[in-house]
Amino acid sequence: MRIRLPLCCLFALSSCARPSASTVEATGTLEVVEVDVSPISSGRVARVLVDEGAAVRAGDTLAVLTSPTLPADVAQREAKAASASAAFQEAERGPRAAEIASAAAELAAAEAASDRATRDVERLRPLAAKQNVSAQDFDAARALAASTAGHRDALRAQLQLLREGTRPERIHAAEADAQGARASVASALATARDLVLVSPVTGTVTNRSAEPGEVIGAGQAALTVAQTGRQTVRVYVSEAVLPRIRVGRTVRARLDAFPDREFTGRVVAIGTHAEYTPRVALTEKERADLLFGVKVEFADSTGMLKAGLPITVRIDAPLPAAMP
Repeated sequence: MRIRLPLCCLFALSSCARPSASTVEATGTLEVVEVDVSPISSGRVARVLVDEGAAVRAGDTLAVLTSPTLPADVAQREAKAASASAAFQEAERGPRAAEIASAAAELAAAEAASDRATRDVERLRPLAAKQNVSAQDFDAARALAASTAGHRDALRAQLQLLREGTRPERIHAAEADAQGARASVASALATARDLVLVSPVTGTVTNRSAEPGEVIGAGQAALTVAQTGRQTVRVYVSEAVLPRIRVGRTVRARLDAFPDREFTGRVVAIGTHAEYTPRVALTEKERADLLFGVKVEFADSTGMLKAGLPITVRIDAPLPAAMP
């Protein structure tokens, strides 16, 4: 979402250059805050629910976009997240009792086979020394004994690992994988939600830039909403008046067409750098003076304050007490 202010019109300064007055009066042009509503990912416009000039409230749906690959992408990420979550739960719980019992039974069988092979070697040894058994048979018996002993040792180590449970490092790695998979799903779902464009502010639709069937890119404005309940004006005051104005000070204002109707606002910002006012607004002598911008904000619910209208503001700026 990008907040864009429309180009300001030329401002006119009235009596703010007179430091002797306790009220500073100045004229400027009303502005409104405009918000471009755009997606963060590209998509095809399926529906546009509002037209230019429509009044909307914050949270109202303005347009709906679609992406043909997004549902499949969400489903794929959800499947990966489920697999990673299951792997983490398995690592956290460790081996089951049945797995440990099965490993113990395999070890018992391997130990029995190893003992039998060892006894066969010891029985054949004296016979092989007397050459009553061929050297080939004796070597085969010794190889079988070594093989069964190795298998027994491997099963013994495996059973020990099962009894110790899953290593903490593997549990942490599985947990990190599960968290990453869940974050990936959340990202895809956020992208899907972003394809439904809602109004971030209460106001009026001032521009409709997208129509059904069009493809718009990320950051491309589909609609523009003006925050009509919040108006601002920037006026200029001289350096002599500037110290008498404070942020938050109440401001009274009138429109040229309704001089008897008074609007209330407040000073929200005071310029920190001197600048020249528009040359067409001042006399040749006044154009040489450096002035400071003062921003005034109104909260009008009557609908009378429109962007582009000139408005005259009066800021109460009491003169400092005279030195004795």
